[in-house]
Amino acid sequence: MTDVDTVQSEPDHGGSRVSTPHTDQFEDLPVLISVPKAAALLGIARSSAYRYAEDGELPTRRLGGRVYVVTARLRDFVEGTGAAA
Repeated sequence: MTDVDTVQSEPDHGGSRVSTPHTDQFEDLPVLISVPKAAALLGIARSSAYRYAEDGELPTRRLGGRVYVVTARLRDFVEGTGAAA
């Protein structure tokens, strides 16, 4: 996925919405996100995201008994440039 694959709609001066490239879909995310939120961002099923997390393919951390995805390393996972754990 490249930076221009994700688009965000912005209103133009006429009031209608136009699509413009969004530079980084991970830019405004918190440090940790829930597995279901990561699944939604990746466009995969929630159950698949939990399976990837269990297999160590998604970069996760446990906090308070819950599993979270590390957003800083999620970008590497998506780009295929780094190990998840």
